[in-house]
Amino acid sequence: MPPGVRLIQKMSSTRAFAKVAPHFIPAMDRTVHRLTRGKVLLSAKMLPGLILTVRGAKSGLPRRTPLACMPEGAEGPQGPQGPEGAQEKGTWILVGSNFGRPGHPAWTGNLIAHPDADVNWQGVDIPVRARLLAGDERAEVWEAALKFWPPYATYQSRVDREIRLFRLERRTD
Repeated sequence: MPPGVRLIQKMSSTRAFAKVAPHFIPAMDRTVHRLTRGKVLLSAKMLPGLILTVRGAKSGLPRRTPLACMPEGAEGPQGPQGPEGAQEKGTWILVGSNFGRPGHPAWTGNLIAHPDADVNWQGVDIPVRARLLAGDERAEVWEAALKFWPPYATYQSRVDREIRLFRLERRTD
């Protein structure tokens, strides 16, 4: 693991980061992603990332959200399969951590209401269907997520809610 990853993990576990990051990182990612026509997502330099487009739960309007993701099969941010594994398999895990803040992030409610969505993965638009994970399946994926990005444990310890986990699978329709 590159030395900078440990530093980022420590920093991202702080309450100060949880206050500032939700306002700064998504705005920065959206801007750079738009300016590079989907080729660059700055936060994906540390963690794999995608842009999720899902209809709003109440408005029905498209909502674009840059998110860290865990490509299925990846062992960590710099794991042997890396983000390319998801491209082949077409599945990603999204963690609704909200940086360890109290409420569920809005995108999770949108996916529950409208599970058919699109992701922009490495500049490619892909139709997906989201499934909220529960029970043993959720527990298994949560363990994998903690290995993938250990700060998720800190986020969970700061909130009373159970952090939502979604599996996104490529749609063929």
